[in-house]
Amino acid sequence: MSSRRLVRRVALMVRGFGVLLLLFVTWVLGNPAAAYAVAPSPVEVYDIAGVLDRAKLVDALEATDFHEPTKVVVYTYNGRTEENLNEEVLRFARVEHKEWISSDGQKWVDGLLIFALDPLGRHVGTYMGEDRKVSLEQRDDIQDAAKELLRDAQWTDGTIAGVRRAAVLINQPWYESSAFLVTLWVSGGTVALGAGAWIVVRAVTRSASRKEVDRGDRSYANVSMDLEVTELNAGTIPESSKYGGQVLERYRTFLNRYYLASGLSNTVHALSRRQLGQRKNLRLTRQYADAASELDALDDVIADTNSLLNRTITWPTAWDRQLAPFRNDLAGLEQLLAKRNGQGDTATAAALRSFRDESLGAIENWTSDIGERKITPEEALDRLNKARSHLALLLQNHAETVIDDYAKNEREAELMRKEMRSVRSSSNQNHRRTYEPSILGTVYPSYHFFSVATFNVGLDTGIGSVSSARGGDSSSTGYGSSGGSFSGSGSSSGF
Repeated sequence: MSSRRLVRRVALMVRGFGVLLLLFVTWVLGNPAAAYAVAPSPVEVYDIAGVLDRAKLVDALEATDFHEPTKVVVYTYNGRTEENLNEEVLRFARVEHKEWISSDGQKWVDGLLIFALDPLGRHVGTYMGEDRKVSLEQRDDIQDAAKELLRDAQWTDGTIAGVRRAAVLINQPWYESSAFLVTLWVSGGTVALGAGAWIVVRAVTRSASRKEVDRGDRSYANVSMDLEVTELNAGTIPESSKYGGQVLERYRTFLNRYYLASGLSNTVHALSRRQLGQRKNLRLTRQYADAASELDALDDVIADTNSLLNRTITWPTAWDRQLAPFRNDLAGLEQLLAKRNGQGDTATAAALRSFRDESLGAIENWTSDIGERKITPEEALDRLNKARSHLALLLQNHAETVIDDYAKNEREAELMRKEMRSVRSSSNQNHRRTYEPSILGTVYPSYHFFSVATFNVGLDTGIGSVSSARGGDSSSTGYGSSGGSFSGSGSSSGF
């Protein structure tokens, strides 16, 4: 039997097994014996932090169906990152609501679900009576359902999402559990699924490889078609110009890199359908696409350099392309300052806004001055370089403002600075920067400028690293030194 026929037969087996499984699960879930759904009764909200839309929250939770009648309590307070939310919830219950605790004082009362939130210390917790408790993994699942919204300060919607996930998992019938479905798949179709997984991985890799080849082909065709024009453009760039001279240095390696891209093109087009499904060849096709794309961008820069420095008829279009990265940075500043942890109401933020407003006017003046021959194209590029360098300095100052606010100590501050430097210098493979197709992007190294996009990546990465160092999303199950022997089901985690 040929390999193609074997793969087709395995695929049919997998599909047939999947249809049978779907019919079985549909029958089970549609069986009248399924547990009935009931709304929580009652819903109590103690919003000490003052962050919830009470009416919206209560309406949504009262419309949420549980598998068994469940009392839902929502509690919020403003704590600190280092505090134990579990301990605070138990303290609040002991002082204000003893009815939430069992008669022996050791557990949460039956039928109870508490969803707790500390928006300032950035913790979320879930606590349940013994007849409503779920596994630690499922408690993490409930909290994770809320975290994306909570990270965006959507406190009410995050709380609703967490409670709704709890309603699905608490007293969940066995035939609705993920464990049952996983067991069914594993026990009923290990061989078929294993073969199916192999087929899927190969198919996905093959598809990705073809997309990379197509991406490379488009760029390679552009470069090949414009090869003579690129040579002519390079031949008329004034080498005496500091910008023209630097671009010509890049052109001198252009043909060698083109021949390397040609070799990669021949190699990837010789790959068989089966070979395209291999991971090592996906890397090869990506290498081809990246090489061809960078050449495609470089020949555009060579054309723009010739057009701008010699003031050909197309110089305004070439100049607009040089301004584009700076304009994008200026346009992205407000979104950066408005984001959580963006410190938009600080002195360094005000300096960025002031610089943005001044620069928007300056850009128009530079363009007009080039057209009226008041300044040379080199002088215009000097001014653009100076402005972008100044923006980099202002962003660096603002980075320190953000770090000072978020970091609790010098160790955390240095960790955030390290992530910022890593992203900016592109030294970390996880933060690989793309080539900027502009004259300044060709003349200067990638770390010369500090773009708003790079700032955002560095900020998010730095906060993520500090959060992980603090314990991040890891669960805490203890009730602290004041909890005594209390052992009610519950845990909390950071977001």
